[in-house]
Parts: sequence; C-alpha cells; structure tokens
Amino acid sequence: MLVICGSRGGLGIRSLVLALALSTGAPGTAVAGTFSVLTYNVAGLPLGLSGSSPEVNNAQISPRLDAFDLVAVQEDFGFHEDLTAEIDHPYRSVKDTTDVQATLDLAAQFGLEAPQLGDGLNTFSFHPFHDFTRVTWNECFGLLDNGSDCLAPKGFSFARHEVEPGVFVDVYNLHADAGGAEGSLAARRSNLRQIADFLLATSEGRAVIVLGDTNSRYTRAGDILPEFVATTGVADVWLELTRGGVVPEPGLPLEEGCAVDFADANCERVDKIFYRSGSDVELTVLSHAVPADWVDSEGVQLSDHEPVSAVFSVRVVPEPATLSLLAAGVAVLAGGSRRARRRRAREDAAVPVGSSPAVFRHASSRVGAQTRSQRVRRRMSR
Repeated sequence: MLVICGSRGGLGIRSLVLALALSTGAPGTAVAGTFSVLTYNVAGLPLGLSGSSPEVNNAQISPRLDAFDLVAVQEDFGFHEDLTAEIDHPYRSVKDTTDVQATLDLAAQFGLEAPQLGDGLNTFSFHPFHDFTRVTWNECFGLLDNGSDCLAPKGFSFARHEVEPGVFVDVYNLHADAGGAEGSLAARRSNLRQIADFLLATSEGRAVIVLGDTNSRYTRAGDILPEFVATTGVADVWLELTRGGVVPEPGLPLEEGCAVDFADANCERVDKIFYRSGSDVELTVLSHAVPADWVDSEGVQLSDHEPVSAVFSVRVVPEPATLSLLAAGVAVLAGGSRRARRRRAREDAAVPVGSSPAVFRHASSRVGAQTRSQRVRRRMSR
C-alpha cells in the first residue's frame, strides 16, 4: 500500500512523484548500483602444454576471484576443481567437457583417454544468470602449431545476468584464435565477426559487456578491433579511461608502459573488456585495473596472462511512455490540488471577521433549522 502525506490533509505532489519513482520496480523505475567484473586467461592446459603451472597456480588463483561480482575465465581446460575450490560465487557455469575429433584421434593414437578439454570458458557470478549458451567458432587455425587452436572447441559464451533485481545485462566471454600467421589472423577476423553477428541478433537494444582473451591488438595489422567496436557499438574500457578514446596507430606492440602499470595507456593487452548501454539500462565504467600482485612466492605471474578488471555503475533509463504517463497523472493530481485550494479559499472568505470556520458553520446550520421550522408553522396555521 502506498501512503502519501501532504499539507492540510491534501496530496503532496512532490511526495507522490518520489513515491512513484521508488515504488515496486515497474518499468521506468530508476535503480542505481555498481558491480565489478574480471576477465582472466588462467592458462589451464594439461601438463606440458600450458604456458604456466596451473596444477599449482589454480589453487592460488581461486581465493582471489571472490573480490569480483562477475568472473569470466578462459583456458579453464584442466584443474577446474582447483580453480573453483575456494570461490563463493553461487552462480557458476558447468564446465564443458567436449572434445573435438582431432583431439580424440590424437589421444587414441597415443593410447590416452579423452582429455575432455571443452572450450575452456567459464563464468562465476554473485548475480543470477540464465540462458547460458556456448558457441564454437566457425573457423580455427593450427592443430599442433600456431597456437593449436583447433585442438579444442574454442569460441564464446553468452548469458543474461541480473545485476540488480529486474535489471539485466548480456555478458559475452570469448577466447579468439591465437597466433600471428596469416591463417591465424584470418581465423581471428572470422571469430570477431561471428560474435558480432550473434550479439547484434541476440542483444538488440540491450546493455552488453564483452570480455575475454581477444588475442587482438589495435597496433597489429590484420586484426579488426576497430571494426568490431564500430559494428557492435561497444566501447573499450582501456581506451576510454586511459587514452581518452584514442585508438593506437598500427605498428609495433604498445608495451613501453607495461613496466610502470599493466593498465597504462601505453600498455595494450589482448585481454579486453568492452561495454555498451541499452535502451533501458545505462552502464558507466567507473574504473579499470590490471592487478600486478597476482604472483606466486617467487614473484612470478600465476598465469601467462594478467587479470583485467573493471567496475561499472548501472541504472535503469525511464521509458518515454512511462514518463508521459507519470507526467499526465501528476498533472491531473496537481489540478485537483489547485481546485481544493481554491475551494478552501472561498470557504475561508465567507467566515465573518472574528469568527472561526467551525463556529460559523454551526451558526449557519442553526439559522437554517429555525427558518425551516417557521415555514412549517405557517403552513399549519393556514
């Protein structure tokens, strides 16, 4: 029940507007909140294939993940149980165990069991999500070389996250084809165009976050990050917050700032976070960081990639139809309030000087009663 109090027992218009704005989550209600995201390639390939030591490092990574509301990991192929052992996120994707035929053939050739690598993509969240979907790339390049991308069903995942009650953001986690050979570049261009097409079809008008290992650089000829940004309407948080939106020129990798800060304007990473607002949900990036202390006791990084994080604010944009309806309702109520004030003013003007309104109304009713009695007596005497 909504109770609104106004002066002199009337309806307070400003109170009404505030109450409507804060009431039960109807479309157009303004909701504010913040949430943090992390993307991390954990280099979880089986022993001998990883660029790191996941059999040891995943257990050290696990307790650090709880600092973020939404975590998207790539290369979570093996040692998944170690990675999730100490996280408290209640909402998690189920590890993919699909193997491509090439991997099954290699395992059989050496008398090994199927490794159940899957696509290596997983999501851990403190917010509920639904419609979780895995999509395999149409193209890959390299089986036992050039990143060995064709040994796993790499691709991207999609899910719709409820970051505030009734407030949804579509989240994409990707791991693009690796390598600098022309075949790798062509596969990677195909990867980014494939996820762009899916995003445009699935997330039309919706707020979106895309994060993951793009294996792409603005400085690398043959990569198409500017095309991806322009096609999908997303913004790169690194470009926005550290470079004022200025895209680096193609050429040598932008690495001179990495010795100062992994999030420096002159330190481009292939692990990226993109975002855009939707028609009814506005996202604003508040901060961007690349933690430098995710290292072991020897000071060595826990993966061959650094973690990349961002913090966003979110609010619901009032719908035009809702605003029009609210404005019309307030106008009607305001008119009623003005009429009530004019009626009270007329009543007050009719009160004799020195008399209270209550006394005057009581006296008027007594005079009226006497007049009616006199008329009755006259009729009876005729």
